[in-house]
Amino acid sequence: MTKDYKTVLKSAKDEFVEKRSRFIGYCTPVESEKAAVDFINEKRSEHWNAAHNVYAYSLREGNIKRYSDDGEPSGTAGMPVLDVILKQDIFDVCVVVTRYFGGTLLGTGGLVRAYSHAAKIALDASEIVMMQSCLLCELRCTYNQYGKVSSLIPESGGTPDDTVFESDVLIKFHIKPDLLPALNKSFADATSGEVQAQVKGESFFSVPVSS
Repeated sequence: MTKDYKTVLKSAKDEFVEKRSRFIGYCTPVESEKAAVDFINEKRSEHWNAAHNVYAYSLREGNIKRYSDDGEPSGTAGMPVLDVILKQDIFDVCVVVTRYFGGTLLGTGGLVRAYSHAAKIALDASEIVMMQSCLLCELRCTYNQYGKVSSLIPESGGTPDDTVFESDVLIKFHIKPDLLPALNKSFADATSGEVQAQVKGESFFSVPVSS
């Protein structure tokens, strides 16, 4: 099974002002370097008149991590943004922080704090989620068995995905791999061994991460 990982649920932004400089943090889920670069270029075009469009992204595929200070002093912008991503162990994500200069220099420490904060609020706005690798399962049962069998799935940590009512009942659900053996035992106990779930594949499903 593929390892669980954290990512962001959706595209979002947040912003703040520090000594009249406006910092806008953008965050989006990406699954490839092309998608990350496209997002960066989109924000550069949108904010062509900004002083800086700093970025960082992290991808699971190839363990790729990139960043750019975009004209800010070396180490004060892109790396702090990437650090926020790495410290929270988030993958398949791209963050762009746009800065409109307000006329007051922030200094090295001030820049690091500002870009780190912009990255943090952008990630929070995008909703960090855990992508859990789950087994895709299905089973067939009689109409008499359906009530009991269907209730066992959520009780055992599974999540129903679809139910098809034909001559019998087809139930599709997903569940974490380590929970399936106990669920199948519960099915067997409840139906005198007549019902067992079959694994049809695997996929990732998002679970909110509590802050």
